[in-house]
Amino acid sequence: MTVYPFVIPLPFFPHEITGYGLMMMVAFLVGGWLVTLELRRRGLREDYAADMVAAAVVGGIIGAKLWYVALTGDPGALFSRGGLVWYGGFIGGAGAVMLNGWRLRVPLRWTMQLGAPALAAAYALGRVGCFLVNDDYGRPTSLPWGMRFPEGLPPSTAGNLAQLFGIPVPAGISPSTVLAVHPTQLYEAGIMIAAFMVLWSLRRGGRPIGWLFGLYLIFAGGERFMIEIVRAKDDRFLGPFTLAQLTSVILIGIGTWLFLRWREGTGPAPGNYLETGAKAGSSPE
Repeated sequence: MTVYPFVIPLPFFPHEITGYGLMMMVAFLVGGWLVTLELRRRGLREDYAADMVAAAVVGGIIGAKLWYVALTGDPGALFSRGGLVWYGGFIGGAGAVMLNGWRLRVPLRWTMQLGAPALAAAYALGRVGCFLVNDDYGRPTSLPWGMRFPEGLPPSTAGNLAQLFGIPVPAGISPSTVLAVHPTQLYEAGIMIAAFMVLWSLRRGGRPIGWLFGLYLIFAGGERFMIEIVRAKDDRFLGPFTLAQLTSVILIGIGTWLFLRWREGTGPAPGNYLETGAKAGSSPE
């Protein structure tokens, strides 16, 4: 199957809307909507969702850009339309959201609890955006669902895979031949949609506040570690392992620690800021 980038031309404007930009917007909107639904269910102040999204957008973009510059050594990427790295965006966005919650005196565990399902859903949508711009694909495959990206970032040619990712060109294949590769973007989207469904269902039942975020980190780190095995990457070190896999192991470790530490008890109260919008008769279940 051959896939081309999805773009929406804008009349009288030098740039177009890319599939990635579109899905990033959708991801932030859906994430905010999910947080709003959970705040409403608990009878808490709903506009905290907008606070979280605004902080996530600013911190996420800054973090994703800085991480990309650190990886590539190209400061000019700070001002380009591309050059965004997920883990940098996650760290920057999460840090900004938590800092904003601290400013508003919202307990950290509540911010984590509210954000966990939304993060999983937003990540899945973001990976659909990567697919729409033909970026972040995998290694060559002969499986029937392998996809060719002749206009990808970069095109999935034998030459690009060899030069940029160190993947040997098959014997007798021209460097300009477009190879079928693993659609790892869709693998990740599917896994994280499933993770979202699990997290969304587990948010009920009176479990300790913040516990859900530990489980999210385990899911996010675990799926990324596995997907990196078939990703086309140029940052492999310590044998076949990538920087993203190292980061994944750290996330799994932190998530497991939070999961075990917060699996009992109830956790802190929401605090004055969130309770300002409490509705009579609401139930935390």
